[in-house]
Amino acid sequence: MDIYEAVARRKSVRAFTDQDVPVDVLDRVFNAARMAASASNRQEWRYVVVRDPALRRKVAVAASEQVHVAQAPVILACCADTDEHIMPCGQQSYPIDVAIATTHITLCAAAEGLGTCWIGAFDENGVKEILGIPQPIRVVALMPVGFPRDPEPVEKMRLPLKTIVKYDQWSA
Repeated sequence: MDIYEAVARRKSVRAFTDQDVPVDVLDRVFNAARMAASASNRQEWRYVVVRDPALRRKVAVAASEQVHVAQAPVILACCADTDEHIMPCGQQSYPIDVAIATTHITLCAAAEGLGTCWIGAFDENGVKEILGIPQPIRVVALMPVGFPRDPEPVEKMRLPLKTIVKYDQWSA
């Protein structure tokens, strides 16, 4: 599958089969994350792979009780070991860097036939406590990963390019 097909096939999956995700597949998607760009090459991203069913249920409760999170055979806690670096543009680098690396994961997971769903509704301190994540580490997102119950691509309703892309000037 080429990158454009992976982008087109990627969708937010909330129903998974009970088929386990092989470790070699996880290694491939994490290697893709490792290749991501990061501010000043900080590489602040860190991942906790949650496979234990009891821990997955606890994480799902901390994720605003989203049941589908626990139904995936794997949950990724997408974290940052950060020094809170502020880039010259005024943005903190760690959430952007983790997002870039985690996007690599979502696209490579799609290429591997896996489904993912970006989860931003969660209690960070609750997730840290459940997974033994030290306090200075930030949890940026959660991501259930598994084989989708419905692997067919979906039609995505997206804004037209002329709405989202401006050339040379915003008002142009």
